[in-house]
Amino acid sequence: MTAPTTVGTAAARKADSEDVTPILRRQIALNSAIAEEGLENSYGANIGKVLLTTGNDVRTHAKARAAAASDARMNGCEMPVVICSGSGNQGITASLPVIEYARALGKSEDELLRALAVSNLVTLHEKTGIGRLSAYCGAVSAGAGAGAGIAWLHGGRVRAVAHTIVNALAVTSGIVCDGAKSSCAAKIAMATEAGIFGYEMYTQGQQFVGGDGLVVKGVENSIASFSRLARVGMRETDQEIIRMMTEQR
Repeated sequence: MTAPTTVGTAAARKADSEDVTPILRRQIALNSAIAEEGLENSYGANIGKVLLTTGNDVRTHAKARAAAASDARMNGCEMPVVICSGSGNQGITASLPVIEYARALGKSEDELLRALAVSNLVTLHEKTGIGRLSAYCGAVSAGAGAGAGIAWLHGGRVRAVAHTIVNALAVTSGIVCDGAKSSCAAKIAMATEAGIFGYEMYTQGQQFVGGDGLVVKGVENSIASFSRLARVGMRETDQEIIRMMTEQR
């Protein structure tokens, strides 16, 4: 059986982009619009705005726009977003960093659409083994997906995508979900950073290998390992988080 990560990257490379153009164009338009709203107005802790004070490079803008969209969404903005894996925040994380990199690199619409297909498919694949609800933050999966899409935009294919995913997951897999709130935007920024850094590690010939924590040999085996953590290992964590949040009220 061909590995899902290989299938996803092959699909992005070979598929007729018209098959996915309508939904991906909608993802670009709607998610970009709420990012602008988050940057132009005050929402929550304004993570997107804070990030923009730290630099003016594409990496910073990629994190800031994704965070700003979540700033708005988590703090009362009713603008729609295109989701991924059942989550608006995951849809934001999987798309906006890729869009920002595509613009900075001068990529065509077709190249952007294919990179977004990679990001969304990787995010969906990672989430499949986790299930609907977990104490594991969904932005972690989407951040790795965004890193995979960014790797694609730089010309990387299966090998680059695979190493980017594993490197990113090895860094951020401990982030927990404690409800929908302002700090989601900061978690999105950190997950996006991990995705970008995971690709940069690959470009420098560096990687986390089997035996580094939950990383095992092979991208699919590593994804399964982190999925097990989220699905099984965090069951009691999920219940304890709920108890703690209930006690605060």
